[in-house]
Amino acid sequence: METGDYASLSGDIDVDGSSTVFPITEAVAEEFGKLTNGQVRVTVGVSGTGGGFKKFCNGEIVVSDASRPIKASEVQLCSDAGVEYIEIPVAIDGVTVIANKDNTWAQCITIKELDRMWGPDAEDTVMKWSQVRDGWPDDEMEMYAPGVDSGTFDYFTDTVSGESGASRGDFTASEDDNLIIQGVSGGKNGVGYLGYAYYSENADKLKAVEVDGGSGCVPPTDANINQGTYSPLSRPLFIYVRKDAASTPHIAEFIRYFLSNEGQALVAEVGYIPFPQPVYDLILARFENGATGTVFGGENPMGGAVEEVLANSQ
Repeated sequence: METGDYASLSGDIDVDGSSTVFPITEAVAEEFGKLTNGQVRVTVGVSGTGGGFKKFCNGEIVVSDASRPIKASEVQLCSDAGVEYIEIPVAIDGVTVIANKDNTWAQCITIKELDRMWGPDAEDTVMKWSQVRDGWPDDEMEMYAPGVDSGTFDYFTDTVSGESGASRGDFTASEDDNLIIQGVSGGKNGVGYLGYAYYSENADKLKAVEVDGGSGCVPPTDANINQGTYSPLSRPLFIYVRKDAASTPHIAEFIRYFLSNEGQALVAEVGYIPFPQPVYDLILARFENGATGTVFGGENPMGGAVEEVLANSQ
């Protein structure tokens, strides 16, 4: 569609869900709104990935932001409500372990140590840094992380502890990543995790802890996340659009704009990693063909595996 043609579009688009995907959708919505001279109004809420899917399957919204693939229970919820959807990966993220700027000891951490720190057995037991690794201070950790409705929480716990939702509960939880940033930056013993874009936007206030997934310490960077070397904490991000709304002109053009070169530039602008162009070509083809359902089956493919999954689904 030529830029001038966008002015013929009008209507509302209600989006809700992941706080991690929110910056991307907000940026796309703002630029798309300008192209339509404000005639398309996109409202973007933040209730967490799980909260977004509940609203999506209940028919309250037409697009759901998600920082993980839809779960089997959510597939069933939508099916029971007669809601068909198109699954659209939009970017790559790296879940970033963050610490306070004054933290001089935690330069790198292993997945096993993350489990020791965040796993369910740690609750009311592993309270001090020295309990995570010998030689670290005998100071009590101040822990902040996404809440249970967050896809980031689901993904981190699944990756670190082997089961989605398997986590200690005695930490300060919030669906607002800015509150996590405030908490971690507010005291020397602050520690937490969140999406890469929120870290990169606040790198002057926070320290990113390198992660050893078994092949040595790797920092979260654009290149490492895109190449899959920041493993196993790299993941794709998604939007889901209702099939019955996807052919509506203003919604269809919004999705196309999301996947366009302009949309990809906005992904990078807000701190996430765009897919290579062949991946976006496959995603757009699925959308144009109206392919419904999930091809990721609740799994989080890494790096180039996204292209493989999509190619095999054609």
